[in-house]
Amino acid sequence: MYATGYDTILTGQPGGEGPQVPDPRPPTDDGHDVTEILEHQPQAVQAARHAARAVLERWKINGDAVLLVVSELVTNAVEHAEPPLALHLHRERAGNRVWVGVTDGGPAATESAWTASCADDEHGRGIAIVDTLADAHGTRPHSGGTTHWARITA
Repeated sequence: MYATGYDTILTGQPGGEGPQVPDPRPPTDDGHDVTEILEHQPQAVQAARHAARAVLERWKINGDAVLLVVSELVTNAVEHAEPPLALHLHRERAGNRVWVGVTDGGPAATESAWTASCADDEHGRGIAIVDTLADAHGTRPHSGGTTHWARITA
């Protein structure tokens, strides 16, 4: 199973108060784990897809489903959660399964401007898409916020 340490506080506040996300790390020696810190803004979705595509190419995995899940989970974090924001990718050793995790600072107190401006039928399909594409998915609240994850066979 994928595990991370929550060592770096990225709030910039004196005294180290605020949500924690894992330290950004390069791939491990075996190249199976990657963490990318993202800006908590709409452009994070494109940055996450770009980073995930590069990792999947390095892993020689056709990852269209992975890229769509990454897009949906990061979009949800930007629209419905507080910063900070991090993308985690883990290649499982058996088969072509990829674990995707998106860690955020927990639920936002109010809706984002985009979500508030949309009619109900203009949003709200992301988790249904993840449910269709993933072998399993879930949410893990922790002291640093929340990690939304999905396991996908690519």
